[in-house]
Amino acid sequence: MTGMSVLVVEDDPINRKVMDLLLKGRMKLSEVTIFEDSREFLTRVSALNPIPDIVLLDIHVEPHSGFEMIAMLRSLSTYAAIPIVALTASVMNDEVEHLRNSGFHSLIAKPVDLVTFPDVLNRILNGERFWRVLD
Repeated sequence: MTGMSVLVVEDDPINRKVMDLLLKGRMKLSEVTIFEDSREFLTRVSALNPIPDIVLLDIHVEPHSGFEMIAMLRSLSTYAAIPIVALTASVMNDEVEHLRNSGFHSLIAKPVDLVTFPDVLNRILNGERFWRVLD
């Protein structure tokens, strides 16, 4: 997984730090891009090189929500097959169903479980869909 490229959009500074430590520190990934907001999202995403192998989107971010960002990504042919994962603390059944219907590949509940996160990410990259909320 060391050659994998990841894009994370997360507005909370603590959650950004956790993702940075997990992805770069623990998982030893060198291609990690973290956006702290969704301003000029499509322009910034289009400029990414390499194209991410996986995208992790906070759902409640400004000015574009995770739902708006996934619609933008899915409009780009280069992102059609890339797993786009929702990062959210909103994990009630109706909210999870809304995420599924909006085109998300999987869900990772916040706060992110530091122990299981690397395995879950690897499983998603291997094609598994993840919708259960982990303890």
